[in-house]
Amino acid sequence: MIDERDLAIHPIVQESVQHNHQVISNIRNLTASLFGVASGILGLESYAGFVFYLLGTVVVSALIYVLRAHRDQRRYFQSPFADLWASEVLSGLSSFVLTWTLLYGLVRA
Repeated sequence: MIDERDLAIHPIVQESVQHNHQVISNIRNLTASLFGVASGILGLESYAGFVFYLLGTVVVSALIYVLRAHRDQRRYFQSPFADLWASEVLSGLSSFVLTWTLLYGLVRA
């Protein structure tokens, strides 16, 4: 948890927090659709498609951690686990399922 001394040294700017959250949201929505396209083209069905999505989101979170947060997630996020690793996973699921079923139907038709 962030204590009072850390907040005095490095204050949290709400605009920066909102910007970081928006960037994460955009990345997750885009990659969810791309994972849906890949699942549909690969012809994945049932649990295999959902496992593909979950593994893909873990990989994307790891890439964001390494490339965007520079391995210092406390510097960019108030609650690192919730903001970086768990946020937007369920909201991206609808985009994933939509593109997954669309491409699966087009490829298998």
